[in-house]
Amino acid sequence: MQADMNGCEGLLLRSVGGLYLVETAEHELRECRARGIFRKMNISPSAGDRVRIEYESDGTGIITEILPRKNHLIRPPLANLDYLVFVVSTCEPAPNFLILDKFIAVAKYKDIDCIIAVTKNDLKVMHDFENIYRSAVRKIFVIDYDDENTFLSLYDMLGGKVSAFTGNSGVGKSTLLNHIDSSLQLETGEISKKLGRGRHTTRQAELFKLKNGGYIADTPGFSTFETNKYEIIYKDELKYCFSEFEEFEGKCRYPDCGHTSEEGCAVIEAVGKGIIPRSRYDSYLAMYEEAKQLKEWEAAGRK
Repeated sequence: MQADMNGCEGLLLRSVGGLYLVETAEHELRECRARGIFRKMNISPSAGDRVRIEYESDGTGIITEILPRKNHLIRPPLANLDYLVFVVSTCEPAPNFLILDKFIAVAKYKDIDCIIAVTKNDLKVMHDFENIYRSAVRKIFVIDYDDENTFLSLYDMLGGKVSAFTGNSGVGKSTLLNHIDSSLQLETGEISKKLGRGRHTTRQAELFKLKNGGYIADTPGFSTFETNKYEIIYKDELKYCFSEFEEFEGKCRYPDCGHTSEEGCAVIEAVGKGIIPRSRYDSYLAMYEEAKQLKEWEAAGRK
C-alpha cells in the first residue's frame, strides 16, 4: 500500500516520548504522533501494533487507528506476538523453573507460542529438561555456538514472525541474538549500541527487523515475576494455561476439579505416574495459591 498523503497502514516499531516510529507496507519509516482519543480511551499504542496512519498538510504522520490485536502484553507493552522466546542458561545463573513456568502460562493464556533456547550447555548439561518442557512449548533449541545449525534453525523459525526474547539477566540473551543476526550489534552485558542505553534503563519495547523479514523485541532481563502484574489469570482459568493438563480435562471425578487436592483427579494421578512432570505441577500449585489471593476489584483496576 502506497504511503501517500491519504495515509496507509503500518507496523509500530517503537514509542519514545509520545513519538512513534512506524514502518509502512512500502518499508518506509515514518515518525508519527497519536490521536488524543487513544488517551481518553485508555489505550496506548504498543510496539507490534498494526496501525492506520494519515498525514496532515505538512506531512506529519498521525496514528488514527490501532487495528485489532490478536494478543497484547502489559509489561513490556507488546502486541501481536507470534512467539515468546525464553532464553534459559544451564548455569550462571541457574534456571528458575517457577518463573519460567509463570511466563509460559501467561503466553498460553495470551495464545502466544513459546520457544525455549537453552544456553551455556558447554558449562553444564541439564538432564531431562527437554522431557519436562517438550509438551509445554512449541520448540526447544539447545544452543551450541560451535554448531551453527543450533541457532540458525531458530533464526529460520523467526522469519516473517513477530517475536520477543526474554530471560533472566546473564543468560546470554545478547550473545544469542548477535549470532542470530550480527546487524543487531548488541553488546554482551545487555547494552545496545543501537539504542545507546544501559542495562534496564527503559521498559519501552522496540522491534528490530531481522534480515529474514522477522521482527524481534529484546526485553529487559528479569529476576522476579508476579504473574498478575503482567496478566490477570484467575484460579479457575489457570489449569487451561498448562498444556500437559489438556488430555486429562473431563476425566476427573468432579467437573469443576481444580487439580489441587481433589479425589479422583486425573491430573494428580498423571503426576503420580510421571506422565506430567512434578516440577511443572508444583509450579501450577504455587500459581494457584497466588491466584486465590487475587481480588476481583484489583483485577478490574488493572484491565
